[in-house]
This record gives sequence, structure tokens and C-alpha cells, in this order.
Amino acid sequence: MIRVAIADDHRMLLEGLSNALSAVPDLMVVVTAVDGEELVESLTTTPADVLVVDLEMPGMDGFRTLEHLGGELPAVVVTMHSDDVRRTKAAALGATAFLSKGAPLPQLAAAVRAVFSGENLIESGVDDAVMTRHGTPVLDEGAAALTGRERELLGMLANGVSNTDELAERLFISNKTVKNHLASIYDKLGVSDRAQAAVEAIRLGLDG
Repeated sequence: MIRVAIADDHRMLLEGLSNALSAVPDLMVVVTAVDGEELVESLTTTPADVLVVDLEMPGMDGFRTLEHLGGELPAVVVTMHSDDVRRTKAAALGATAFLSKGAPLPQLAAAVRAVFSGENLIESGVDDAVMTRHGTPVLDEGAAALTGRERELLGMLANGVSNTDELAERLFISNKTVKNHLASIYDKLGVSDRAQAAVEAIRLGLDG
């Protein structure tokens, strides 16, 4: 799971981007901030793996934020003004990717995965080669290890079916087998109850 911190002063865009990235199975937004100062303060208590930073923010803007953090974390810059001057300045301050705010979600997600893995996309951008390497979500080991039956059960939890008797009836298995599957799911996903498992199921896209 890649933990993402986002800074953007447009609250509706910030909320929308946070929801969109959090819906990607291998990404989780852990910090949202409306300016660089709030982002820096939040990072003192909430660890993140990758930054997604707007350049145009009041107070501590994206450039000053990058300068303050000093390349401590890989940073994907998203901006309405994606010109070469801003790109060069952002790169000099430690940014590792530079995208227009008009970039589609799969490109942004691929950029996050790429910079998390150590790649620098400032010059190349998110080209076809990057999409080939990083366009597909990489599930945590536990999520990847889920069996077909466990994924089926998780889908039911995500859609509001949580009673053991009903789960057993729908899956044509015993109550004991349901509980065994749940114990395995909890262990693989690192959760402790059905509600948490349902949340993870939704994040993994198993509620469809």
C-alpha cells in the first residue's frame, strides 16, 4: 500500500482527488491539506510515502513546500500551468514527476507508483513505457493471496451482507466454514472485524 499526501488549495478538487486515489486498490490517501504549511505539519504525525502537490497555493505554495521538505519524499507536482520554467524549478527543488491537472487518474496513479519505486519522471513524463510498468495496481501480499471464495465473501460484506447464517446460505457452506474464511481474510488483510473487512473490500473493488 502506498500512502499518499495531497496538498491543493481548491477544496472540491482536493476532496475529489483524495476520493479518486483512495479508490485505487494499492493507494491510500493519508493526508489532505489546503496549503504547504498544513501539509508539512500533518506529515510530522502522519507518515506518507509520496506527495502530490499543487504549485499554486496561498501562503506556503508548492515550490516553498518542496524546498522545505528538501526531497525527503518523492513528489508528484500537479499544476494548471505545466510549462518548462515551472517544471525546471520544481525539479531543482526535488520534484520527481510533473503533471498537468488535466492528466487522467490512471496516469497520476502510475506516476505515484513510479516515483515510489524510485523513478524520476520529470523529463520523460508518464509515457507508454511508464504506463506499461506502473499502470496496473500492485496489491499487497495479503490481498493478492485472497482465494476466489474469500474474494466472493468479501464482496458480500462490501454489499452489506454480514450475518453468518446468510453468508453461509448464499455460499452454500457451513457457518463454521464462513468463520474459517473470515479468520483467513482478517489475517491476510490485517483487519480485525467484518466492518473493517468490508471497507477493505470496497477499496479493492470487490463491491461491484
